[in-house]
Amino acid sequence: MSAPAPSPLAIVDAEPLPRQDEVLTDAALAFVAELHRQFTPRRDELLARRGERRAEIARTSTLDFLPETEAVRVDDTWKVAPAPAALDDRRVEITGPTDRKMTVNALNSGARVWLADFEDASAPTWENVVTGQLNLIDAYTRNIDFTDPRSGKSYALKPAEELATVVTRPRGWHLDERHLQLDGTPVPGALVDFGLYFFHNAQRLIDLGKGPYFYLPKTESYLEARLWNDIFVFAQDYVGIPQGTVRATVLIETITAAYEMEEILYELRDHASGLNAGRWDYLFSIVKNFRDGGSKFVLPDRNLVTMTAPFMRAYTELLVRTCHKRGAHAIGGMAAFIPSRRDAEVNKVAFEKVKADKDREAGDGFDGSWVAHPDLVPIAMASFDAVLGAKPNQKDRLREDVSVAAGDLIAIDTLDAKPSYDGLRNAVAVGIRYIEAWLRGMGAVAIFNLMEDAATAEISRSQIWQWINADVVFENGEHATADLARKVAAEELAAIRAEIGDETFEAGRWQQAHDLLLQVSLDQDYADFLTLPAYEQLG
Repeated sequence: MSAPAPSPLAIVDAEPLPRQDEVLTDAALAFVAELHRQFTPRRDELLARRGERRAEIARTSTLDFLPETEAVRVDDTWKVAPAPAALDDRRVEITGPTDRKMTVNALNSGARVWLADFEDASAPTWENVVTGQLNLIDAYTRNIDFTDPRSGKSYALKPAEELATVVTRPRGWHLDERHLQLDGTPVPGALVDFGLYFFHNAQRLIDLGKGPYFYLPKTESYLEARLWNDIFVFAQDYVGIPQGTVRATVLIETITAAYEMEEILYELRDHASGLNAGRWDYLFSIVKNFRDGGSKFVLPDRNLVTMTAPFMRAYTELLVRTCHKRGAHAIGGMAAFIPSRRDAEVNKVAFEKVKADKDREAGDGFDGSWVAHPDLVPIAMASFDAVLGAKPNQKDRLREDVSVAAGDLIAIDTLDAKPSYDGLRNAVAVGIRYIEAWLRGMGAVAIFNLMEDAATAEISRSQIWQWINADVVFENGEHATADLARKVAAEELAAIRAEIGDETFEAGRWQQAHDLLLQVSLDQDYADFLTLPAYEQLG
């Protein structure tokens, strides 16, 4: 076999990284270039379609199940492909970025699945993009270990049979990778993350008794799922592995996708593994789509919108019913608590809340759920063990008692809670802290004992924007205005400086984070994604 021709992809404005040639091989880049040629034009069309749909929602202030796909929903004969053995039991999944320490700890965590994240828990610096791929290759070849430079503690992989199954999450369709270009055009980040991972690891994973498994983020329609399915078909043919080896779990984290769950599973049916119910991105999507829909769409403080809110319950129960009707896994939401090493009482209260949340999900029929920290794995495991016992999942629970009307999913005004001044302060405080870390290349950030990712910043800035534009009056009589947001942000910035000291403050990117939060919170022209202007400022 002749050597592959040099890739036409150009690596742009990127400092060379140690061992990058192991990831950015000519053959791997040729594959990514082919994905780009074949599928980026459709990606571009689908992004334009998102804008058209958003304009329609602005005009009508409503959503409904699609009449043109009714035949898919009423046809009871189709199912998704059976789960491969490595994905049949998903009762606890841990999430996190693909840095070296997280790679070892997540694989060793005792969770059944690790969501290896190139998306919201990973700021897309070139170093993170490339070394994350390298860490996964090293993990599969058992050439990975980690020594904490501060504690001196060493971490090494447990035996293969004790390791979590990896499900990789590439970036969403809206993000490009500016460091990889073809004829001056950036390659979509999703195709870079998927393409490099798939090319290097598909056969290696098959040899390990597993396969290339993916989480698909920020999907907004069944046509976007169809695009992914076509990519999977092409990729499997390209490297010569059987069709159906790839499996995908779709995050239902946009309000439009919630109306197309069956259609999304149908498009991916030979490659579908399940659906996942998120929270922050889902709420962010509601605000984004219904931001000019009037007071009935105004959300209260984010922490007051729990999964037991009527419109959130409609969404999660519909997801379980849809998945089980079609033979797919239903995966629940995130327990984001980060245990405190200093405050046992904080841990006790939080662990009780985590247990209640996971008990509810297991009782509702979910087949598994997410945690952000290894200490939460046993808590979530106990909740699902109590319901599942020795069974790998509960897909036999069809939840035929569930009936959700179109309006139930957007009945935001069924909530009694209202936006509060403390909620504004919290949105500003968390938003500044998260964005500052993201600009330094950290995507998963512990803030106020919670593991936050980019979805946190999105809901925070969206709520500030929505409350100002809806002229919300807080319980203390103050109106939500741009000036009030600026005042709170200035106070928060001063408090951070006082807390960490001038030297540490100046070494960080605090002023830049403050300015960016206000930009995306106060601009009348609402940015579709915070990460788009933020990426321009990323090192």
